[in-house]
Amino acid sequence: MSERVQRALAVFERSLDRRLLTALEVCARCGICAESCHVFAAEPDFRHAPAAKAEAVRRFYRRLHDPIGRWFPWWVGAKDLTEADLEELAEIAFGACTLCRRCTMNCPMGVDTALIMRAARAMLTAAGKAPEMLMQLADAAIAREENLEFFREFYINQIRDLERELQEQTGDPDARIPVEKAGAEILYVALSGAHTILPAAILFHAVGANWTLSMFEAANYGYFLADIQRARAIAQRIVNEARRLGVKEIILAECGHAYTVLRWEAPNWFEDFPFRVRSIIEAAAEWIQQGRLPLDPSANPEPVTYHDSCNLGRNGGLLEEPRIILRAVVQDFREMTPNRAENFCCGGGAGLVAVPEWYEKRMRAGRRKVEQIRQTGARVVVASCDNCRLQLGDLSEYYGLGVRVSGLMDLVVNAYLAAHRRHVPAPVAPVRVPAGEPF
Repeated sequence: MSERVQRALAVFERSLDRRLLTALEVCARCGICAESCHVFAAEPDFRHAPAAKAEAVRRFYRRLHDPIGRWFPWWVGAKDLTEADLEELAEIAFGACTLCRRCTMNCPMGVDTALIMRAARAMLTAAGKAPEMLMQLADAAIAREENLEFFREFYINQIRDLERELQEQTGDPDARIPVEKAGAEILYVALSGAHTILPAAILFHAVGANWTLSMFEAANYGYFLADIQRARAIAQRIVNEARRLGVKEIILAECGHAYTVLRWEAPNWFEDFPFRVRSIIEAAAEWIQQGRLPLDPSANPEPVTYHDSCNLGRNGGLLEEPRIILRAVVQDFREMTPNRAENFCCGGGAGLVAVPEWYEKRMRAGRRKVEQIRQTGARVVVASCDNCRLQLGDLSEYYGLGVRVSGLMDLVVNAYLAAHRRHVPAPVAPVRVPAGEPF
């Protein structure tokens, strides 16, 4: 047995809790999961069925833990894990499953195939078989905290440029994007790029929130690797910052896996977690219901449909909040069929969209989503997850859909600014912020 296989099996043994044991043991091989899988729907080969993917793990699990598998492996299809099996498992766990859990929703036994695939990903990461791009992105996030002083000045300068745009958009020369503001009530954690910072800043300004922008990004590629040590280290940066600033709440940008990590996983990793975690989707829906945001839906006249992110919707429970928002900010909202918890994955989740060599694979996997979008006749597809936005944009180009992909907050800002400008008597010239003025 090679050293790589030994490392992989050691991680697998540590993963064997009751949840994983149940998922490995109770599959009835009925095949119902196949029809619920977007990969199988796009390419109906039994090898793409969730039960078949999980069987790649069950084979060596039976060899190790099933009495019959130990003595009569041929009887139950058990076998020892080999280097060749690791290669096959990497294709399955990283390349052919987005951990969307739609199969689990439709399994009569409740088999959590995503949990099995996450165990496989943890094994592969330990064995050095994980995609190099995901490893680099995870390690770069950890390195940012270790070299924060190096990044700080560059980051602050970028935020000052955005601040001037915020002032122009809102017509308020006093509008600010605060960074590292002690005593703020809200720590907003964005993704890399102005597209998740500026819309949120406009909305925070509109409702008069006492907020501050995080020095770190919300993405956590350690989660995609199923590497708890890396995932925890990446989350730790945000938790430490929230504690240091004394905030009451962390609000996350539109990101599916970041919500899963900080809302559902991180509270189990840290003993001291004295703040609430929400998505900006939840916050915006609350502001709308409270009447704190004047909105003009005529600013978004095109037919709009909504893609339920697997992590936010099916796995995270944010199903109605996006719809509360959309009904308030667009004129023509059209549901996909199926939708909410039964919506199909876009095909780019769980890190697939970040790995260039998997482009054709994820384009094929997204075929069912393309059919859903076409059936709505919508011209705008809204996705509250950056990975989904990238994937849907690629699908539109690849299949000639001709749709525009938008974040949810972009439409909220459009509707807010249209209503806001009707009540502003005259535009106010933006004030240039002196370089040395603190936030």
